[in-house]
Amino acid sequence: MARQRILITGSNGLLGQKLIAALRDDDGTDLIATSRGEDRSTDPLGDRYRSLDITDKAAVQAVFDEARPDVVIHTAAMTNVDACELDPGACHLQNVEATRHLVDAARELDSHFIFLSTDFIFDGEAGPYREDDVPAPLSVYGRSKLEGERLVQESGLPRWAIARTIIVYGTAPGLSRSNVVLWAKQALEKGDPIRVVDDQWRMPTLAEDLADGCVRIARQGATGTFHLSGPDGMSILELVERVGAFFGLDTTMVTPVKSDTLGQPARRPPRTGFVLDKARRELGYAPHTFEEGLAILRDQLV
Repeated sequence: MARQRILITGSNGLLGQKLIAALRDDDGTDLIATSRGEDRSTDPLGDRYRSLDITDKAAVQAVFDEARPDVVIHTAAMTNVDACELDPGACHLQNVEATRHLVDAARELDSHFIFLSTDFIFDGEAGPYREDDVPAPLSVYGRSKLEGERLVQESGLPRWAIARTIIVYGTAPGLSRSNVVLWAKQALEKGDPIRVVDDQWRMPTLAEDLADGCVRIARQGATGTFHLSGPDGMSILELVERVGAFFGLDTTMVTPVKSDTLGQPARRPPRTGFVLDKARRELGYAPHTFEEGLAILRDQLV
């Protein structure tokens, strides 16, 4: 099989680092990793890393002209839902305009473009969702990701794929943001009282599984929309309780609350989740159970 030149955006993030781990030593891949600032990899990528501000169209074009990728995996985004709600301009710039710059550059090279999206494009009234269910986002963040999806779909790209996911968890060096599983573990270890919503239902996704799904899309040249999440559905309260049970931590200090008591700027969909049949059938996607994912995380935290 011919070598693939794969360019990753957001390589310093959790998913980006898992993609690097999966691809950096692969004989069939020439890897180009891009992110803001310095390379945060434990084992630096050297000349395979480019610092890139994807909101800068000229900078994007220059990197693409040099790298000439066969595949682009676009993971970079503004993902803090409340920050997006409070600063919709920044959210639009990072999640829509930056995507437009990348799409324009990729189209010139006939690159296979893989766009990461989210369960928050749905309103949560009828989950779990299939790929062809009708989106109805409740938040600025959800609307920005849906706009990014439509931009990709209508771009004239010869090959594109959308990979939607839900609550990605895991660990990697130098992360700028935590995730709900790490937060739950750390909060329970401290033993402080915490309030956890019991009216939001999700299917949390191990970062390694999401990376595997993205690599499968790239390797197979798959196109269209794919739902990539973990296989187990649960409320956020149950998630915290299962983290506690797995790590042997006391959960008696956890108080169940309703979402509307938290005063968060952005509305969250009550019940999302994905039907994974298409990804299992077409990609061979086989995600770990939640407890299997926690075991992988535990071994990485040692």
